[in-house]
Amino acid sequence: MTVVAAKWTLEEYHRMIDAGVLDNRRVELIRGEIIEMAPEGKPHAYFSSASGNYLVRMLGEQAMVRQAKPITLPDQSEPEPDVAIVRPLGEEYLSHHPYPEDIFWVIEYSNATLKKDLGLKAQVYAAVAIPEYWVVNLKNRSVIVFREPKGGQYTSRTDYTESRITESSVTESSIQPLAFPSLSIPVSSLVKPL
Repeated sequence: MTVVAAKWTLEEYHRMIDAGVLDNRRVELIRGEIIEMAPEGKPHAYFSSASGNYLVRMLGEQAMVRQAKPITLPDQSEPEPDVAIVRPLGEEYLSHHPYPEDIFWVIEYSNATLKKDLGLKAQVYAAVAIPEYWVVNLKNRSVIVFREPKGGQYTSRTDYTESRITESSVTESSIQPLAFPSLSIPVSSLVKPL
């Protein structure tokens, strides 16, 4: 006997949400499958909220920072990244969640879900050409930055730690988002209490 998972469309998923079928369940739609999300531990909740608030202050009116809110992807997916930095389209988001073309970059905080975030989530985001995807590894306090989506994969990966050691000095590591190259985000703002 072959077991086949039922696939759902975005429309069917939204009807379930509207009907209350998924109330009190932490789920997201990934490639047509309704996936249970891992419970959010205290460090995950703290760091993702703190960095989201930090990015709001840093970006101001240039972007909207959405924390743990859905984004709608054309492959029957509606994940809820921990932080999504999107175009500030105001009330347009009353009629739809951000689409890939609205997204500057997404951030996932990862502790127990590192394998999923580095694998499945990276594939889902790359497949729809989200230009930049950051995974904050809470176990070793590092940030993995994926860029250059091509053929359903990110072709660039850079790992950042809080400090960078050169022959002559130790400097704090920072990341310049592709969409805002003049902005320098210290890795410590993503992995340490602010």
